[in-house]
Amino acid sequence: MQNNATEVTAAGIARLAGVGRAAVSNWRRRHADFPKPVGGTETSPSFALAEVEAWLRGQGKLAEVPLRERVWQHLAGHPDGPLTALVHAGCALLLIHERPTVWLDVSAGSDERLAAMLPGALDQVLASRFGTEPVNRAVNTAPPNSPVNPAPPHGSVNAGSANGPVNTGSSHGPVNTGSPNSPVNTGSPTGSVNTGPFNSPVNPAPAGGPVNPAPVGGPVNPAPAGGPVNPEPRTPTGPQLLPSIPLLRGAAELAAESGARQCFEFLLGRHLDASPRQNTLTPPDLAGLMADLAGPARTVLDPACGTGALLRAVHTAPGQHLYAQDSAPGLAALTALRLALHSRARVQAATGDTLRADAHPELRADAVLCHPPFNERNWGHDELAYDPRWEYGFPARTESELAWVQHALARLADGGTAVLLMPPAAASRRSGRRIRADLLRRGALRAVVALPVGAAPPYNIPLHLWVLRRPDRTPATPQVLLVDTGRFAGEGRGGPDRTAVRDAVLDAWRAFERGTDPGGRPVPARAVPVIELLDDDVDLAPARHLPPPAAADGAEQLTAVRERLGETLRLTGDLTPPPAGQAPPARWPLTTVGELARGGGVVLRTGGHGGHGGHARVPVLTDQDVLAGTAPSGTLPESEEEAVLTEPGDVVVPVLGGGSVARVVDEVTAGAALGRNLVLLRPDRTALDAWFLAGFLRGSANNRQASSYASTATRLDVRRLQLPRLPLEEQRRYGARFRALDEFERALRRTSRLGEQLVRGMYDGLTEGTVAPD
Repeated sequence: MQNNATEVTAAGIARLAGVGRAAVSNWRRRHADFPKPVGGTETSPSFALAEVEAWLRGQGKLAEVPLRERVWQHLAGHPDGPLTALVHAGCALLLIHERPTVWLDVSAGSDERLAAMLPGALDQVLASRFGTEPVNRAVNTAPPNSPVNPAPPHGSVNAGSANGPVNTGSSHGPVNTGSPNSPVNTGSPTGSVNTGPFNSPVNPAPAGGPVNPAPVGGPVNPAPAGGPVNPEPRTPTGPQLLPSIPLLRGAAELAAESGARQCFEFLLGRHLDASPRQNTLTPPDLAGLMADLAGPARTVLDPACGTGALLRAVHTAPGQHLYAQDSAPGLAALTALRLALHSRARVQAATGDTLRADAHPELRADAVLCHPPFNERNWGHDELAYDPRWEYGFPARTESELAWVQHALARLADGGTAVLLMPPAAASRRSGRRIRADLLRRGALRAVVALPVGAAPPYNIPLHLWVLRRPDRTPATPQVLLVDTGRFAGEGRGGPDRTAVRDAVLDAWRAFERGTDPGGRPVPARAVPVIELLDDDVDLAPARHLPPPAAADGAEQLTAVRERLGETLRLTGDLTPPPAGQAPPARWPLTTVGELARGGGVVLRTGGHGGHGGHARVPVLTDQDVLAGTAPSGTLPESEEEAVLTEPGDVVVPVLGGGSVARVVDEVTAGAALGRNLVLLRPDRTALDAWFLAGFLRGSANNRQASSYASTATRLDVRRLQLPRLPLEEQRRYGARFRALDEFERALRRTSRLGEQLVRGMYDGLTEGTVAPD
């Protein structure tokens, strides 16, 4: 047994076989030939995935496991970590996407043959897509492991070959942490970034000097002090690739079913879902809005690219060049692979701390899109005091966001547009007022848009969008567009009305660009003369300078709300459950959802990332919608992958969060796509009542026994949920009672929302003078 084999835990085995962890424990006790642990601890052992698969296959338990789950287990249990595995898979999928016949040739035969031949094949495809030169190699040496394109010694930018990739919209934004095997070190005094899935240190040149990013796959050989860094790109050798071969073969099989692009998106999405606290993601609708504000562009930069959401949202154009940089080497590689799989634009993805070690110092882009890290104190304040990028003033130590703003402006061509997602404090902190004032005076700041709460993480803060333009001339009468979309904030966890936010912001921005009045629209918007903002505070928060929403007929609106509340309260009283009668504990024979699925009693589907019908847009039922009892509020990126669409009578269950929740899909919700972290159960109507199923799935004890607990999250294994074996007529009796409880619960929610609306309206009316106190 190799000591670097992919491993899987008991929980992973349970998911592979579609059983509970108790069944895995029973197999270990009852079957002497069950694979022995190869790692982990005594209480949480891990097993060699290849041995587990062979045993399950021999027992006839593997045939029904979805291919996706098997491929994911190979990635999640990779001995070098999931980020390394994902880069390997992305490179192989790009080869399959670009040169399928080459993949068929190199993948024929043994795993050892594939590992020996794959580096040479990857060399050619990566060189053609990212402009890297193949390396002269002996046997088993290979080209760059990551599609990273280093700059020439004099700092000029190499955009890649004419075959590079583009994009269109997804949900992943800047991430400032690496995988467990590749921690990111961005704060050393020398400005070095020293990490990567393959321990490839990146040693940037001094502040202000040209920097050549290192690829993920090999070490960097620095030039003499003061000179540029000259990396020697290398991909993994055959022995390095050998542990990934089962993953690559599985990914190829999955790509044959759904396409290489969709396979990579699935694996990337599962990886991000598995480590939600390590990643800061930009929602796809917000990425699309930022790209729309920037407008068409041939050269686009994202200096904090994360997993490439913003660049994937850019409108495609002939001869397009996309530039990306991130401090985590693995993320820069993932971004380049992701963009290459989605388009034909040229791509250059670099690794390094952007503020300390800019990989594109000579670039002058048409557009810059950026979701920078917030509230960083160690961004390079001490060593970058004389950096030429600070045209509008040297940022204070507490103003890292204004450093990113000036970096974006420095990388723009004259007249180019930058759109940055900013914390609201950046618009009003006193330490940044002088820089804000100079941005206003010189016409660089064009708009500040206040987003509703819940538009992007952190979801409890109403973030801002700043639209900037590198001045090619000083405007005669400088103005700034201020927009406040706070009124579109959603109730509960349903999130804001994202379509309304996008339409309102773009409507106001286009009117402002045409020189017409942006006021009189669904949201407060105003073109404010710069002179009005240049006071002691230079506070740019839109709410400080825009009139409150129109309060006409305020008293009449409150009267209508009060009447609706009264009707809802009466309905709630009618729906209140009758007194509960005493009954002895029932001793039903039980079954599990997993057993029902294997027997055909229910069809079990999981939510994913795909769009339906290519470019069709459908609403998405998110886990927040299910928890809050609201209408579908999400959107899917454009994709060729088939989405799971809900039907009336389906039961939808969230798998994260630890709540006892199950929702029966009605006629209004039917047709929505199933979002991430949701499982759909479609019962056989001749044998199983939907409301009976949903009701028993909501039992607290049932959820506790089917949940697993990590250090930061609770995950529900839906297959382990139990329900009694009862005749259909008895099921319907229980189902009728569960349905009545659901109506009562929804009435309570409406009562709560209307009560809050009435109280808030009364306070606003009294304080604004539109409601009399008596």
